[in-house]
Amino acid sequence: MKVIILAGGWGTRLSRRTELIPKPMVKIGNTPMIWHIMNIYSKFGYNDFIICLGVKGEVIKDYFYNYEMKNSDFAIDLSNNNVEFLDNRQETNWRVTLVDTGVNTLKGGRIKRVEKYLDPDYNMVTYGDGVADININELVEFHKSHGKIFTITGVHAPARFGELIEKNGELISFKEKPQTSVGLINGGFMVFNNKFLDYITPDENCDLEYGILDELTAKGEVMVYKHEGNWACMDHERDFDYLNKLWNNNLAFWKIW
Repeated sequence: MKVIILAGGWGTRLSRRTELIPKPMVKIGNTPMIWHIMNIYSKFGYNDFIICLGVKGEVIKDYFYNYEMKNSDFAIDLSNNNVEFLDNRQETNWRVTLVDTGVNTLKGGRIKRVEKYLDPDYNMVTYGDGVADININELVEFHKSHGKIFTITGVHAPARFGELIEKNGELISFKEKPQTSVGLINGGFMVFNNKFLDYITPDENCDLEYGILDELTAKGEVMVYKHEGNWACMDHERDFDYLNKLWNNNLAFWKIW
């Protein structure tokens, strides 16, 4: 099963930190947000990633192309430029496919543009800015148990996010950023059957939350996996401060690896 990471957006609410880099490359501690997300999946044995690039995608390409150098101690013999890496890193089993899916392409279009790299039955997709202490195996088992096309992970979060209304695990409606919120929001960490790919197009205006999930919801094809644990995203400067404070004080709830 492949893990799609949507990493092509503009990240305008973190403008000071995303002037030169895309939002998934904003650091928590000494490593980019996207690295933390990938480690969550890797903990449960999902190590095949497809990263949908867009805005400043070359920064992410450079990071993974030079991954070992950027993340390891090494010795270099300047007489012949031979390099010896001194660390044994756990991520050596990761396979990372980096695909330019367009600067302005919306989420649905990005997913459709990487279709040829996906597995033929089930795949996962998440955003490039959210972390959680989620059990990915339980999420996948839940998705396979109900037989619907799409599963969203519902999480508890402040009122500034869009709200999911569900009944007995089935999505009833999706309200984008209401004034008040007492329910669940879409925390990313989604799973889909490949029937979902029939509903999206490679057009850059093909979105995910607007239109597509509404249509699937009306057909009763979207279920909600309720994550009762911790979740956070890198959306504003205060989120950057909060996540880094947790990491630096060994309180990072998402560090399950």
